Amino acid sequence: MKVTVKYFASIREAIGQGSELRETAASTLSALRDELLAASPAHAGALARGKAVRMALDQVMSDESAVLRDGCEVAFFPPVTGG
Repeated sequence: MKVTVKYFASIREAIGQGSELRETAASTLSALRDELLAASPAHAGALARGKAVRMALDQVMSDESAVLRDGCEVAFFPPVTGG
């Protein structure tokens, strides 16, 4: 299936792009994150397990068990603070 992946803030800066259309066999956000970790050293550094990374599926905050569907939009971003 094809999904649109968007990267924000420090994750976008580390990966060097704001979004990409990606063909994936992943069925969940967790599996997609694992695919991305293997995609490049930049992805591995920015999305590493143990790093605080928030995820949204179709603009709804989601946990890693969220199920992907063809044509969905996935966003990765670091936690934000206000002030």
